[in-house]
Amino acid sequence: MSPGARLSRALCTVLAALACHVSHAATPATTRSEIDGLLKALQQSGCVFQRNGSWFSATEAKAHMLRKLDYLEDKRGGVPSAEAFIEQAATRSSMTGQAYQVRCGTAPAEPSAQWMTRTLKQVRHPGS
Repeated sequence: MSPGARLSRALCTVLAALACHVSHAATPATTRSEIDGLLKALQQSGCVFQRNGSWFSATEAKAHMLRKLDYLEDKRGGVPSAEAFIEQAATRSSMTGQAYQVRCGTAPAEPSAQWMTRTLKQVRHPGS
């Protein structure tokens, strides 16, 4: 094979790999905005967050979920919806499978999936 043909083939391979990478759906801007709003609401809630048997502040929980979101965006091509983010990053430990809990004030702890889903509705429809 001639050097020009090898270069052409290599270029096609690189372009095909790039096209495959780009074709993965990145997190849409509206979804990222909703996730950011959800995590901001968590941080400002004053609630505490349980993962793997230990309680963490809402600020620590937000930082943890942002790391999980970064992983989903970098390694999995993003998340298609805020609901998918809740399911994939904010419901349970990916290491132990143990469900996350949220406790606000004197209210009993509840599964984070419930808290996150309810709060997402408030993010989407403030004041309702």
